[in-house]
Amino acid sequence: MISLDHAVVARLESHGERFEILVDPDLTQKIREGEEIEIENVVASEYIYENAAHAERISDEALTKVFGTTDFETIARAIIGKGEIHLTSEQRKARSEEKKRQVITYIARNAINPQTDLPHPPQRIELALEEIRINFDPFKSVDALVKETVKALRPILPIRFAEKRFAVKIPPDYAARGYGEIAGAPLVTMEREEWQADGSWICIVKIPAGMQEEFFSVVNRVSKGDAEVRIIE
Repeated sequence: MISLDHAVVARLESHGERFEILVDPDLTQKIREGEEIEIENVVASEYIYENAAHAERISDEALTKVFGTTDFETIARAIIGKGEIHLTSEQRKARSEEKKRQVITYIARNAINPQTDLPHPPQRIELALEEIRINFDPFKSVDALVKETVKALRPILPIRFAEKRFAVKIPPDYAARGYGEIAGAPLVTMEREEWQADGSWICIVKIPAGMQEEFFSVVNRVSKGDAEVRIIE
């Protein structure tokens, strides 16, 4: 069970009835995104309320009428999945800002300007978002928000999602470290890799187009600028 101090109301209205439970908003969001979490770790109590603020519990008859059961977990998951999560204005603002940051990061990493074939800097994306004044629903997934955001941005900011493929050769002195850092880098897909007779390491990787500069930085750092990198069309 979570502390009441950190709980917010999750509410579902159906068939003329109102059903409320007290939940952790962070864990509730994770459940909505498909993560498996024990319900007892999400709620502050195992009661279904008609009015949580006044601790007024709903009748078993109302539960059975709407949900066909009085089982707490079944009903709680239905409320979490379909209901509204009532955040304070401060909580909503903080969560909206976090979603905005995640969307900006995603677009900057995965998209390019088709006019220049270069990624948009995060600052440019943020300035464009201020111009269109889009709202970020704190309970929508990042994928859904990215789709909405890109659709709204395209009239003022050319965007195309793309991937780039590179052939990389790391000299023998840096090959072991290069292998570890490049192969383990997030969002890097290793298509092929091979150790050469002289101890050098070569690979072909695929990355989101917006990560080009970040990828080059990693390669240059691990090889001290001695790596060979070639774009594969």
